[in-house]
Amino acid sequence: MSNLLVGLQLYTVRDQTAQDFKGTVRRVAEMGYDGVEFAGYGNLAADELADLLKETGLQAFGTHVSLAAMESDLEREIEYCLAIGCPNLVVPHVQPDLLSGERLHTLTELLNTFGRRVRERGLTFAFHNHASEFAQEDGKYALDIMLENTDPANLKLELDSYWAAYAGVDPIAYLGKHTGRVALVHLKDMTPERTFTEVGDGTLDIAGIIKAAQAAGARWFLVENDAPTIPSLESARRSLENLRKF
Repeated sequence: MSNLLVGLQLYTVRDQTAQDFKGTVRRVAEMGYDGVEFAGYGNLAADELADLLKETGLQAFGTHVSLAAMESDLEREIEYCLAIGCPNLVVPHVQPDLLSGERLHTLTELLNTFGRRVRERGLTFAFHNHASEFAQEDGKYALDIMLENTDPANLKLELDSYWAAYAGVDPIAYLGKHTGRVALVHLKDMTPERTFTEVGDGTLDIAGIIKAAQAAGARWFLVENDAPTIPSLESARRSLENLRKF
């Protein structure tokens, strides 16, 4: 794992960042993570967050920004990313009712437009999947329709390994079919009961996912646990320690 850039999606420790954003980020750095992915900025101004990243030595791998926030003021979101040195602006979620019929076509056009604007500013625009994007539409996954109908330069994929597997899709095989479109990967693991667990403690082939993601061109790997059953910071630490064993 020495050549792997591993960050933490801070959604994992949201209970802690809600109490002490800066202190939690510092603790993540102390664990040995290379970077973080944001799910909100703790109400910090961009220069303040940039200073925190510089202090901790953490890289900003990416940030999750809602589609509604982008529709409201995409330029503001781009400027914030540029100010903190964050290379990847990611749509984290869309409502399932947008993933079929004419709404899917409209969403795809919007993502392509946003992606062009983001790319023109020197950043990468990506889409993060849940299980709903693997619903079938005209015999294809909705996610594949999105990828096929957007410029590869305008829209990359942040594959979430857990949600792909949850939808019955082999994340390794899926990564293999999308070489060149994968910018980031969420490393998440699954219990036999199909719930969340620490990376390396579950049933998914994490080493295989990493290998396939690297072959597909992914540069950034994010640990995430949507609902830790142990203290969230301990969950983040355990996942990183398990990854080091690989």
